[in-house]
Amino acid sequence: MSIQEVLKTYWGYDTFRNPQEAIIESVLACHDTLALLPTGAGKSICYQVPIMAQEGIGIVISPLIALMKDQVQQLKRRGIPAIEIVSGMSAREIDIALDNCIYGNVKFLYLSPERLQNELVQERIKRMKVNLLAVDEAHCISQWGYDFRPAYLLINEIKNILPHVPILALTATATSKVVIDIQEKLQFKKPNVFQISFERTNLNYLVLKEENKYQRLLRILAKVPGSAICYVRNRKHTEEYAKFLQSQGISADFYHAGLDMRVRSKKQDDWILNKTNVIIATNAFGMGIDKPDVRVVVHLDLPDSLEAYYQEAGRAGRDGLKSYAVLLYQDADVLELQQKSKDSFPAFEEIEQGYHHLYNHYHIAFGAGKNVSVPFDWVLFSRQYQLPIPKLMQVISFLEKDGYINMSEPYKNDTRICFRVSPDQLYAFQIANSHFDLMIKTLLRSYGGMFENYVAIVESDLVKRTGLHLDEFNRQIKLLQSFNIIDYIAGTQQPLLTFLEDRLPKQQQRFDKVYWKQRKGILEEKVMGMSTYVTKNECRSKQLLAYFGELNYEDCGQCDVCLSRKNTDNEGEIKEKIFQRIILESSKEKLSLPGILQNWTDFPENLLKSGLQELIDEGRIQFNDNNGVIVKTEKY
Repeated sequence: MSIQEVLKTYWGYDTFRNPQEAIIESVLACHDTLALLPTGAGKSICYQVPIMAQEGIGIVISPLIALMKDQVQQLKRRGIPAIEIVSGMSAREIDIALDNCIYGNVKFLYLSPERLQNELVQERIKRMKVNLLAVDEAHCISQWGYDFRPAYLLINEIKNILPHVPILALTATATSKVVIDIQEKLQFKKPNVFQISFERTNLNYLVLKEENKYQRLLRILAKVPGSAICYVRNRKHTEEYAKFLQSQGISADFYHAGLDMRVRSKKQDDWILNKTNVIIATNAFGMGIDKPDVRVVVHLDLPDSLEAYYQEAGRAGRDGLKSYAVLLYQDADVLELQQKSKDSFPAFEEIEQGYHHLYNHYHIAFGAGKNVSVPFDWVLFSRQYQLPIPKLMQVISFLEKDGYINMSEPYKNDTRICFRVSPDQLYAFQIANSHFDLMIKTLLRSYGGMFENYVAIVESDLVKRTGLHLDEFNRQIKLLQSFNIIDYIAGTQQPLLTFLEDRLPKQQQRFDKVYWKQRKGILEEKVMGMSTYVTKNECRSKQLLAYFGELNYEDCGQCDVCLSRKNTDNEGEIKEKIFQRIILESSKEKLSLPGILQNWTDFPENLLKSGLQELIDEGRIQFNDNNGVIVKTEKY
């Protein structure tokens, strides 16, 4: 099919958005290509369509397991065979999946960058008919990017295996320095960038200094009806804000990475289907979610960087309708962000100590440990070695960059089962071992495809269906595994730590101090960019565009800075409108100062306060002891 036919058949669209078609034509012409498209511009179409339009399979490198799984499910719903290989899968599971990519009809193989160093994966890729290598969230390959992932540097190993296969790198957030770095790291034969402006004309950026964020949030949600996302920095705040909104009669829920996967999916689905109006979340929420009708995104804490802020704020108004990105802050928030960045960045000596702590934690001696993989408990390790988790994450990142370890992304992997015998062999086993008959029949009736692939099971459901006591259920499962009838993989929610080298004595260790200094400078630069954005009295949209290298733009005319300038020019007119409204409404009901400040949201708050003060100073109104409004009508 032509790319237009593919688009219509599988996605139901008649035409491409600009510049999707040009990007697709570039990769079909075997040109390495970088697509720099804002959030919501349809990046996935740019690699999914050319993969479908050609013979063979496409390999997609993605940093987030949740995002990979979501993409795979979406493709399957469209009738497109796709699989993902992620951490927590057994060697046999991976073996089966890779065989399906070589001999089956699989069109998409999603991999985390960490999987690229696996020799089995590399050898099987050599035997695949690969038509495109897509690198999603490509800014992760650049140390100048806000979310650098050392494992992304392994992508060149696959490029060397597939020298004639074009690369399509995609990202929504990249400065001019990162754009250059991505192309260098991926060894583009020549620069080739497709980019549309970061400008979002339908999005109003508002930065508001606010002491009472709870009350201001209520006013925002009352003024902007529709679906909303509110971002906070920690898990505790997600629950606190959600409970507060619920107490005010607002349909709200909370979301963070510490929740069970099924609970997270349910909360996310309820919000997408508008069963929940407002979701209070950490930055774990939103990646890959295609919900076009979000009317407002509120940041109640400062993000770590402008890249993160732009990406999260950009989840509002994907349908092109007027929407709002509101950031609430206090002076203390700016100082807290700056201090947090200092506290989270490890001293060079802490990286060296962290190396030994990891090996000691798992009782690995000098000269041993290579290729050992173990579950990693962040909280336990942090407490045992008195290393705060933000700093521990940085230590792990440095050790990954220096090639000592690999840390998979934490993700809840379901319990999986696959039969290791044929249907005839299984039947013979049932006849000879009748006490397993109920268990085997329940497995076969509950799940399909267990002879060909690993199938995720819900153990609690199977316990109910068999009627067995939990202990007896577990005993039978283990016996079936010991008899090689099934392969059973218990579910886990912990990341996997892999030691890539044997433990070295201090004199043989190599840590890159130059890189450490660079990362420290980059972090300070990111924090300064965020702090400046909040405090600088310049058009918000203009600041964001300049940060991403787009200069010479006019003021947007609709952000808080631009609106404040407009309103300042019309202060006298606004003051008179306030006075006339006081006269009108005081004749109907008693007015109070708190009521005016809370309910008259159609006036800019700063001008409402200054207008009231001027009216008091001019003797046109006054307030009694109960803050009730008294109009001096005899004078006016």
